Amino acid sequence: MRFAPAAAALSLFLAATASVTGAEERAPDPRAETLIAQGQASLKAGDTQAAIDAFEAALAVDPGYTPIFLELAEAARQDGLQGKAIRYYREALNRDPGNFAAISGEGAALVEKGALEKAKRNLARLQSLCGSNCPETVALQTTIAAGPPARLAAETDPATPASN
Repeated sequence: MRFAPAAAALSLFLAATASVTGAEERAPDPRAETLIAQGQASLKAGDTQAAIDAFEAALAVDPGYTPIFLELAEAARQDGLQGKAIRYYREALNRDPGNFAAISGEGAALVEKGALEKAKRNLARLQSLCGSNCPETVALQTTIAAGPPARLAAETDPATPASN
């Protein structure tokens, strides 16, 4: 019984240390890192399908590396697949709920899909987590201010006549 306070203090210290070290981002598998770089190069070149293929291969090699989901989401957004991008952002958020890039990216994909109110919720969440001046908050504010793409706005505007 005389060791109980010391044991409790030690277990509390170990639990706090484990949670801090577990939150650190680890490096990806080197093979996945190569595939991610290939995917990023393909995305810059405008070849979204090659980028998606490379990112999916990287995910198969290192399924525990969360940033791959952000890369997949960006590629899906560029390919016009906002719903798929939102799914990837949510997977990243399931793994890391405080990931500012995932919150902001999901908000931007929601704007592109026309869901402005949901995007504003993401903005409020970002503002409470990292403030009004962090890059992710500013980027999402800019995207929301610009509104949905013109094509989507024309489709959802009741004043626009339907084309036959």
